[in-house]
Amino acid sequence: MWRRRGATVILSSLALVVSSLVWASAGQARTGSGYEAVICTGHAHGSYDPPLTLLPRQTRIHADVRYTCTTAPGRTSPATGSFDAVAPAASCLSLSGDSGTETVRYADGSRSVIVIDGAVTARVAGVLVVLQSGRVTEGRGAGHFVRRTVTSLPQQLPTDCLTSGLQTTQSTVQLEILP
Repeated sequence: MWRRRGATVILSSLALVVSSLVWASAGQARTGSGYEAVICTGHAHGSYDPPLTLLPRQTRIHADVRYTCTTAPGRTSPATGSFDAVAPAASCLSLSGDSGTETVRYADGSRSVIVIDGAVTARVAGVLVVLQSGRVTEGRGAGHFVRRTVTSLPQQLPTDCLTSGLQTTQSTVQLEILP
């Protein structure tokens, strides 16, 4: 019971800190263009190269994401995302680094290029939660603030950290391009 309560307190605190930072930055991102928010939810398949072990080392992270996006009230459409990052000191115990790039391609042919420049990471009971922030640099929503939440479980046994390393992950992702 205490372990579960501790995990809840840690995740709640993490969410509060990040949301405070996000909303402060989001207020500065308004462009007055009448832009509607884009909210995408989906699932990602990710990989680590080299695989994550107990020793921290520079690691390339790649994920392919399948989204369902709400682009206007009552209007949803499929989209795909391709996320790439380099973590300077990643391991099975922690995933450092706060930068990366995601290109989201929408069903109508448009796209958003997103640069992630901030992240808070927590691992609770084997679940990795990454709260990321950034901006759209090109395409739909250019100049607008982005909030990205990734929740994942490794697809291998934790004991693989001692041998071959963790190579893949499955995640749920929520991406918000704020107005």
